[in-house]
Amino acid sequence: TEYIIKNIQWTTGDNFTVERGRQQIEEAISTWEVHESWLHWSEFLHEEELEYSKRYHYRVCWSMPTRRKPIPRATASVYFVIEISKVKPATSPVEVFFTLESSRLIHRPEQCRFREKWLKDIIENKIILMKRL
Repeated sequence: TEYIIKNIQWTTGDNFTVERGRQQIEEAISTWEVHESWLHWSEFLHEEELEYSKRYHYRVCWSMPTRRKPIPRATASVYFVIEISKVKPATSPVEVFFTLESSRLIHRPEQCRFREKWLKDIIENKIILMKRL
């Protein structure tokens, strides 16, 4: 069977605020298939002014605390960019992209099925690196 990518209705450029962007990122994350033991928090990082658009950068930090280790040894970050065009009509939806920590690959929420394994791999790699150091 073919997997249907879940997506949300992103706000338009004229209705965008920094907080609305963060709330919509949280809403998009809620459609991802991750185990309930994963915890995350999100934050606005900065605004970037470009010639034809404005970009708003956010970070979502993930961890998997347990009873034995309530303070996780490592976290994994997912970086979101919400882009508002200065050329398209203000009623156009914002463009949204995300990248994973330590990766250059740019994902679009409406075209990509998020994998919990990506978070696990980042954390496992960090723990391996800490053991080597």
